[in-house]
Amino acid sequence: MKLYDTPSAPNPRRVRIFLAEKGVSIPTETVDLGMLEHRGDQFRALNPRQQTPVLVLDDGAALSESVAICRFIEELHPEPNLFGASPRERAFTEMWQRRVELGLLATVQAVFRHLHPAMAKLEDQCPAWGEANKPRLMAELAYLDRELAERAYIAGDRFSIADITALCAIDFLRPTRIAVPDDLVNLKRWKAEVSSRPSASA
Repeated sequence: MKLYDTPSAPNPRRVRIFLAEKGVSIPTETVDLGMLEHRGDQFRALNPRQQTPVLVLDDGAALSESVAICRFIEELHPEPNLFGASPRERAFTEMWQRRVELGLLATVQAVFRHLHPAMAKLEDQCPAWGEANKPRLMAELAYLDRELAERAYIAGDRFSIADITALCAIDFLRPTRIAVPDDLVNLKRWKAEVSSRPSASA
């Protein structure tokens, strides 16, 4: 297998953290978005949507979408379990994974894509849309802070794919120049804890 990766992007990082948590190593090939390598014919043949990551399987099939790749890895390497060990746990993990992906990560990406100067050659930027997402982003952070007052991790009492997605989203605030407000103490506590895991450096 081979993983087509972009070190600076949050979605490939989700897969790298997942692999690190599993203790699984897969050869990688870097796709430079800044150099528009994702728009070349070779990469488009792997993923017509021109996005990383892509996992090329041993039979040559190309699997894209971060969570799909992580689910595949989970099937191959069930432990440590990161999607839930019981029907109830899997359902709540899926719920929170979707919430942080669609509510938080997608909002951070909207701010970055539509406001960061480096994205001008990659996106049809709409600055008004970037600005419109800033209040929603702050609301999502406050929502997570309230939820984390009641439990250690995003989806329950142990680390999961939902924490990986949330960590990548919050770390991706850096290029947007938006910080987690100091009064969100529960979110900051969670962030410090998950950032201390060895996999966070993946």
